[in-house]
Order: sequence, then structure tokens, then C-alpha cells
Amino acid sequence: MAGTGKERARHWRYAELPGVDLLRASYIEKIFVRHTHENFVIAAIAEGVEVFHHGGADQYAGPGALALVNPDTPHTGRAGVPEGWRYGAVYPSPELVAEIAAETTSIRGTPGFTSPVLDDAYAAGLVHQVLRAADEGNALAADTLLRVAVTRLLRLNGGPMPQREVRSAGAGIAVRARTVLEERMAEPPTLERLAGDLGASPFALLRAFREAYGMPPHTWLTDARVRRARRLLDAGTAPAEVAVAVGFTDQPHLNRHFTRIVGVPPGAYQRERGSDARPVLGGEDGRTGARKNMDTGV
Repeated sequence: MAGTGKERARHWRYAELPGVDLLRASYIEKIFVRHTHENFVIAAIAEGVEVFHHGGADQYAGPGALALVNPDTPHTGRAGVPEGWRYGAVYPSPELVAEIAAETTSIRGTPGFTSPVLDDAYAAGLVHQVLRAADEGNALAADTLLRVAVTRLLRLNGGPMPQREVRSAGAGIAVRARTVLEERMAEPPTLERLAGDLGASPFALLRAFREAYGMPPHTWLTDARVRRARRLLDAGTAPAEVAVAVGFTDQPHLNRHFTRIVGVPPGAYQRERGSDARPVLGGEDGRTGARKNMDTGV
């Protein structure tokens, strides 16, 4: 369990839930900078309030509510009350959510969540039960409860995700700039050089990139570096080697940005995800007064 004082977090995987990341955390002063996830975010608030900027506005999620973020959607995160917030979260892959949606809903196209906050104590309790089952090594329960939770959330708050279409010249430049940054992650060009190579002015490129990806190129690059760092850490690469591979100047540089986006330092992240330890944060279901034996009806 990473953290000091009253702030702590555990970011891990359970082998019997492939394509799903798991998290339990308690934060007071933690501030998540603007970032994205490759997977869906399904975060069930147990105590306190989380505020996250999403879709151009601050969203508030309190006890019994869920913060729901679609893949590749920029957002932030911070406490909404002085005592902070405690929560449990599952991060299912787009492929898994699409599989569940195809089997249990009538959603056509790529499924996603329509609202970033949903007040549903039952679904929030299911999320906490998934984490509990994973802690206990109960694969049947963990898989069942996860699928029931995702189905319920899609039925209550799901729909087809709008597809971004590259139509304008500016959008095309943004896509090309992203490709260059992905290929040259360790040694990226300056904004002026990048724009010049693409036949645009620096501010035209900046505007186009913000419009396409919700953040400026340098912020997107940091987010992309952390994403790649996570994959390398999962593969067993040492944090110091990861820092160099993704373009950070040194391991402290990696530590700082990784913790601001993921919520735990890279060393703790790697240890937990390679560990079979199953410590439990909070009560059995992660929520004060929550029902412990919920049925799995949807």
C-alpha cells in the first residue's frame, strides 16, 4: 500500500480479471493533473467528495456516486471537501466493455458512458464487492460482479460514443503532430520545429491540438509518456530504465509525473501489480454501512 499519513493507494491487477486495473485509494491533498486513461474509469466514492474537471466543467461525486470516464477523455481530480475522498475503482478495457454491451444491451456502435457522474449506491456497492472478491482470490465472484456492474451502468447511463472525424486541415495537422510525438517521445521537437515540419504556425498547431485532444501537445506528451511507462513497468522493466526509455530526464522526473497521474509512485505500482498480496483498505466492501451481500440482479 503506497502512501504516507492519511493518504494511501493501491493500484493492482488480478490475473483472473484480464484487461482490468483495480484501485483502492484515500486522498486528502492529492491533485490529479489533466490526463487520460486507455481503459474506462468506474470509480465508486465511499467517503468524502471528489471533484474532477471533465467536459469543460467541474463534476462532483459524493458517497454512493460513481465517477465515470470514457477512454481517452481528458480529466483531472481533487478533493471536494477538507477531509478528502476515499474510493474504489475498476478500469475495464474498451474490449471488455464492448463485449458486455453487445451481450446485455441494445447499444449500437462503440459503447460509452453518457454522464460523468451517476448517483447509484447499488452499482457503487458492486464495484466495492469486485475489489473485495479480487482481494480474496474469488475469481468467479469478481468476474460475475464486474460484469453485472458494467451492465447496470451501461443500461442506466450508456450509449454509443461519438466518433471523432478528421475533417478540417487543422484536425489533420493535430493527428500528424500526435504521430510525430509518439515516434519521437524520448526526443520530441520544439513546438516551433514541429509546426514548421507540418507546414503550420506554432499557435495554429496549438489550437488544433487542443481542439482534437483536449490538451496542449506538451501535456499530451507527458500523459503519453506515463502511459508507455505503465506498460514497461508491467513488463518488468526497472523504473530507472523506464524513465530514460520514455523521455524523462531521470527517475525522480518519472516519479513526479507518474504519481501526479496514476496516484502512486512507479516503484510501488510495479511491486503491487507483480504481487499476490491482498491487503484490504477500509471495510470489507470499502463503504461504511454498505450492504455486504448484494444480489447480482440487473
